[in-house]
Amino acid sequence: MARVKGGFTTRRRHKKILKLTRGQWDTRHKLFRRSNEAMMKSLHYAYRDRRRRRRDLRRLWIARINAASRTHGVKYSELIHGLRDNNIEIDRKMLADIAVRDPETFGQIVKAAMA
Repeated sequence: MARVKGGFTTRRRHKKILKLTRGQWDTRHKLFRRSNEAMMKSLHYAYRDRRRRRRDLRRLWIARINAASRTHGVKYSELIHGLRDNNIEIDRKMLADIAVRDPETFGQIVKAAMA
């Protein structure tokens, strides 16, 4: 039986990996083995940091809401509790955006939550 080397398939697979690592330094975009290591590491970082970004944004929203609510004499936790008690369903992202862009409306929301 004839020996099959698979050169075409291997070259196609290597080119795909090398294409993903364009723009990286040194051998990380030239040599397949180093490129493959860099690609796997970068995909892992991308996956991890997509989740970390959500975590960081939520922390930012909470900090903004807390700062804005304290100008109205209310703590963050009291505001969120008041929103829940009065069935005001608004998420932290929207609340933080309102606090930054439209302080008057945010004040009305605080009054409604504390009523």
